[in-house]
Amino acid sequence: MESILIIDDEAQIRSMVRLILEREGYLVAEAADGLDGIRLFRQKPADLIITDLIMPNKDGIGMMIELRKEFPDLKIIAMSGGGLNRPEGYLLGAKKLGAAHTLAKPINRQELLRVVKDTLKGSNPASAAE
Repeated sequence: MESILIIDDEAQIRSMVRLILEREGYLVAEAADGLDGIRLFRQKPADLIITDLIMPNKDGIGMMIELRKEFPDLKIIAMSGGGLNRPEGYLLGAKKLGAAHTLAKPINRQELLRVVKDTLKGSNPASAAE
Protein backbone atom coordinates (compact mmCIF):
# COMPACT_ATOMS: atom_id res chain seq x y z
CA MET A 1 0.00 0.00 0.00
CA GLU A 2 1.41 3.38 -0.99
CA SER A 3 1.94 6.03 1.68
CA ILE A 4 1.35 9.76 1.42
CA LEU A 5 2.35 12.57 3.76
CA ILE A 6 0.07 15.62 3.70
CA ILE A 7 1.64 18.85 4.96
CA ASP A 8 -0.71 21.80 5.43
CA ASP A 9 -1.31 24.26 8.25
CA GLU A 10 -5.08 24.17 7.66
CA ALA A 11 -6.57 21.23 9.58
CA GLN A 12 -9.69 21.17 7.38
CA ILE A 13 -7.60 20.82 4.21
CA ARG A 14 -5.51 18.03 5.76
CA SER A 15 -8.63 16.18 6.89
CA MET A 16 -10.37 16.54 3.52
CA VAL A 17 -7.33 15.37 1.53
CA ARG A 18 -6.73 12.53 3.99
CA LEU A 19 -10.32 11.31 3.70
CA ILE A 20 -10.22 11.39 -0.11
CA LEU A 21 -6.93 9.46 -0.23
CA GLU A 22 -7.81 6.92 2.46
CA ARG A 23 -11.03 6.07 0.61
CA GLU A 24 -8.80 5.19 -2.36
CA GLY A 25 -6.70 2.86 -0.21
CA TYR A 26 -3.64 5.01 0.51
CA LEU A 27 -1.92 5.14 3.90
CA VAL A 28 -1.90 8.78 4.97
CA ALA A 29 0.04 10.74 7.59
CA GLU A 30 -0.36 14.44 8.38
CA ALA A 31 1.88 17.32 9.42
CA ALA A 32 0.84 20.89 10.29
CA ASP A 33 3.90 22.68 8.88
CA GLY A 34 7.17 22.12 7.05
CA LEU A 35 9.20 21.48 10.21
CA ASP A 36 6.82 18.77 11.40
CA GLY A 37 6.67 17.37 7.85
CA ILE A 38 10.46 17.07 7.63
CA ARG A 39 10.59 15.35 11.03
CA LEU A 40 7.83 12.87 10.11
CA PHE A 41 9.33 12.13 6.68
CA ARG A 42 12.77 11.43 8.17
CA GLN A 43 11.18 9.07 10.74
CA LYS A 44 9.09 7.23 8.18
CA PRO A 45 9.56 8.20 4.53
CA ALA A 46 6.39 8.28 2.44
CA ASP A 47 6.04 7.43 -1.25
CA LEU A 48 4.67 10.92 -1.90
CA ILE A 49 4.41 14.29 -0.18
CA ILE A 50 1.49 16.63 -0.83
CA THR A 51 2.40 20.01 0.61
CA ASP A 52 0.94 23.44 0.98
CA LEU A 53 3.41 26.21 0.16
CA ILE A 54 2.42 28.99 2.56
CA MET A 55 2.73 27.82 6.18
CA PRO A 56 4.19 29.09 9.45
CA ASN A 57 7.50 27.83 10.89
CA LYS A 58 8.78 26.38 7.59
CA ASP A 59 6.98 26.91 4.33
CA GLY A 60 6.57 24.31 1.60
CA ILE A 61 9.37 25.72 -0.56
CA GLY A 62 11.87 25.58 2.33
CA MET A 63 10.72 22.07 3.20
CA MET A 64 11.13 20.95 -0.42
CA ILE A 65 14.65 22.37 -0.63
CA GLU A 66 15.72 20.74 2.63
CA LEU A 67 14.29 17.28 1.91
CA ARG A 68 15.50 17.23 -1.72
CA LYS A 69 19.10 17.53 -0.44
CA GLU A 70 18.68 14.22 1.38
CA PHE A 71 16.12 12.56 -0.89
CA PRO A 72 16.69 13.78 -4.48
CA ASP A 73 14.08 11.41 -5.96
CA LEU A 74 11.34 12.52 -3.58
CA LYS A 75 7.92 12.78 -5.23
CA ILE A 76 6.11 15.99 -4.35
CA ILE A 77 2.79 17.58 -5.24
CA ALA A 78 2.60 21.25 -4.25
CA MET A 79 -0.65 23.06 -3.56
CA SER A 80 -1.48 26.66 -2.71
CA GLY A 81 -4.34 29.05 -2.34
CA GLY A 82 -1.93 31.93 -2.80
CA GLY A 83 -2.28 33.69 0.53
CA LEU A 84 -2.38 37.43 -0.20
CA ASN A 85 -1.41 36.81 -3.82
CA ARG A 86 -2.65 34.54 -6.58
CA PRO A 87 -1.35 30.95 -6.23
CA GLU A 88 0.24 30.74 -9.70
CA GLY A 89 3.53 32.39 -8.67
CA TYR A 90 4.01 30.08 -5.70
CA LEU A 91 3.09 27.02 -7.75
CA LEU A 92 5.50 27.99 -10.53
CA GLY A 93 8.30 28.27 -7.97
CA ALA A 94 7.45 24.83 -6.60
CA LYS A 95 7.46 23.40 -10.13
CA LYS A 96 10.94 24.86 -10.71
CA LEU A 97 12.11 23.15 -7.52
CA GLY A 98 10.92 19.77 -8.78
CA ALA A 99 7.29 19.38 -7.77
CA ALA A 100 5.84 16.72 -10.07
CA HIS A 101 2.46 18.45 -10.12
CA THR A 102 0.85 21.54 -8.66
CA LEU A 103 -2.71 22.14 -7.50
CA ALA A 104 -4.46 25.44 -6.84
CA LYS A 105 -6.81 25.51 -3.86
CA PRO A 106 -9.64 24.79 -3.53
CA ILE A 107 -8.70 21.22 -4.40
CA ASN A 108 -10.82 19.28 -6.88
CA ARG A 109 -11.24 15.62 -5.81
CA GLN A 110 -10.88 14.12 -9.32
CA GLU A 111 -7.85 16.26 -10.14
CA LEU A 112 -6.23 15.37 -6.82
CA LEU A 113 -6.68 11.64 -7.44
CA ARG A 114 -5.42 11.96 -11.03
CA VAL A 115 -2.21 13.78 -10.09
CA VAL A 116 -1.56 11.45 -7.13
CA LYS A 117 -1.89 8.43 -9.40
CA ASP A 118 0.26 10.03 -12.13
CA THR A 119 2.95 11.08 -9.66
CA LEU A 120 3.15 7.69 -7.96
CA LYS A 121 3.38 5.99 -11.38
CA GLY A 122 6.15 8.39 -12.27
CA SER A 123 4.36 9.89 -15.26
CA ASN A 124 3.78 13.57 -15.71
CA PRO A 125 1.50 13.94 -18.76
CA ALA A 126 -0.25 17.04 -17.52
CA SER A 127 2.88 19.09 -16.81
CA ALA A 128 2.52 21.06 -20.02
CA ALA A 129 -0.97 22.12 -18.98
CA GLU A 130 0.00 23.17 -15.46
